[in-house]
Amino acid sequence: MTTVQTSTSAHGGPVAPRSSALTPLDSSEIRLTGGYWFEKQQLNAHVVLQHCEDWMERIGWTANFDRAASSETGWEHSGIEFVDSEVYKLLEGMAWELGRSHDADLAARYDRLVSRVASAQDDDGYLHTSFGRPWQPARYSNLEWGHELYSFGHLIQAAVAAARSGLDSAIVDVARRLADHLWEAFGPEGRVAVCGHPEIEVALVELGRALDEPRHVELARLFVERRGHGLLAPIEYGPEYFQDDVPVRDADVLRGHAVRALYLAAGALDVAVETGDAELADAVRRQWEATVARRTYVTGGMGSHHQDESYGADFELPPDRAYSETCAGIASNMLSWRLLLQDADPRYADLIERTLLNNVMASPRHDGRAFFYTNTLHQRTDGVAPDETESNARALSSLRAPWFEVSCCPTNVARTLASVESTFATTTPGGLQLHQYGDYDVDTALADGTVVAVSVRSGYPYTGDVTVTWREDTGREVDLDLRIPSWAGSARVGRGGAAGGAAAGEAAAGEAPDVRVGRTATVSGRFRAGDVVTVEFPLEARWVTPDPRIDAVRGQVAVQRGPLVLVLESTDLPSGDVNDVVVDTGATLETTATGASVDIARFADETVDWPYGESGGRVVPLGRVDLVPYASWANRGPSTMRVWLPTA
Repeated sequence: MTTVQTSTSAHGGPVAPRSSALTPLDSSEIRLTGGYWFEKQQLNAHVVLQHCEDWMERIGWTANFDRAASSETGWEHSGIEFVDSEVYKLLEGMAWELGRSHDADLAARYDRLVSRVASAQDDDGYLHTSFGRPWQPARYSNLEWGHELYSFGHLIQAAVAAARSGLDSAIVDVARRLADHLWEAFGPEGRVAVCGHPEIEVALVELGRALDEPRHVELARLFVERRGHGLLAPIEYGPEYFQDDVPVRDADVLRGHAVRALYLAAGALDVAVETGDAELADAVRRQWEATVARRTYVTGGMGSHHQDESYGADFELPPDRAYSETCAGIASNMLSWRLLLQDADPRYADLIERTLLNNVMASPRHDGRAFFYTNTLHQRTDGVAPDETESNARALSSLRAPWFEVSCCPTNVARTLASVESTFATTTPGGLQLHQYGDYDVDTALADGTVVAVSVRSGYPYTGDVTVTWREDTGREVDLDLRIPSWAGSARVGRGGAAGGAAAGEAAAGEAPDVRVGRTATVSGRFRAGDVVTVEFPLEARWVTPDPRIDAVRGQVAVQRGPLVLVLESTDLPSGDVNDVVVDTGATLETTATGASVDIARFADETVDWPYGESGGRVVPLGRVDLVPYASWANRGPSTMRVWLPTA
């Protein structure tokens, strides 16, 4: 079988609701052309995908499917119960990449992997390599920890990616047969149960949308409604770990295991949209707002407990014990994107930007061959370089590791980067909305057929200038909406005429009738090919102070430059130790090309026999040091670092 694009028409991206305030674009309508995100996506296409594939082949995770398809009996499964899901996330990333650019080698690898997966499917549609054989646990015998439905969800999302990328792939039929099995097993006449790890909900809704099959949406609805009624067995972390303590529509904040909570909320919103359940949608909005206001790190990371990978209590956000799992950041953006499509509220795009540029992009090493699973905000001791040939414990935060015993994060990064541009722009009948910035082209049509063809160019996130050039005439008046990031506070907007036309010049808020500036900058007009709209955001480094209720960082400050949270890394510090530094917020904070510089002092070395008393200690100036983007830390070898700096 050869994987080919079957059509150049729009197929949809990772999220394609039947109704929404904003209409998402797919890979045929938006394309990265250069800059920060193009470089990351190319690294993903040529390094990260292959890296994940090689590791799973080497340690036997993909070979599990070969054994499952064979007549061999009594074979030993490689990896923990849910490693099937990593193969499926890899397939999803491959599919998005193939939908954008046909690569013969990638297509051949994809086809081979799909064939191996498909060969392991049972006659009734069930497909799992850890359960169901005489020498293995029985099917659905451990819904608390077995992750069967979770794994199925990722298989289904891989199939949705194939279908919406226009690929002629057997994975779509595999997913259809699996979904039919799930309907029989867990539908209205089946077992009343839920999976310990949500994920199947969001996947079933997208499959229902992609295949126009309402049964899949209905099964997702059943899973959402069953949650919170004590269907899962008691565990030491309590029922909230599984979000099985309170029904979704009654909860006020996200709680328990962060990734589970966010996947469930995303699926619940999808169900609410497809079924017109306004109460359920409002519950998800309420949970998002409370979680962002009280349980989210400055990097956008979520989850402050290591033991159970969960949210803490309100304002329990210790920097040195931050878990902030990479997968939680990705799941957060999945939820925020769905809310943005429904409500057109720039707050959701703000959180996507913060989480993506800081929490998520901190995970991959600059060469794409190692990853953070967790994302601490304060590393107290130098990291230990991991063995590049061995898998590592999941919570290793000292340095990025090439692979983990639980390697959900590398494959999640792979599928995210493969479709990252899908959250950058949307349309309405009235025009085009830009939510994220970089170098990309948009070629789409509005509901009435009006052509929208623009080139967006920007040095973002390192520069605050954005230029939008129209490549075709619109033929009628349309609106161009540009999100003004919450950190910016303001923007300078300009509009230039087409070649030979008069330039409108620059306009600030209220200076021109066709430019309106609020939480977005809206430029209206009948655009001609060659027309240019510019916007400039202030990127000066600035102090960020925490809510005083966050006890762990009271009396400390962070530095942010544009959308980037900065970090003090011992690599740039003369003393080599970030744990005893202080800053004076009255001193000059200088903006640099990619970060900032500031005068730092440290507590003098003084011998004490009791670390409590009346004196605050004597400080010694260290001079001016550079602060670098948080996402770049530990790319120069073992180091200590901190985001929050005590004030002098």
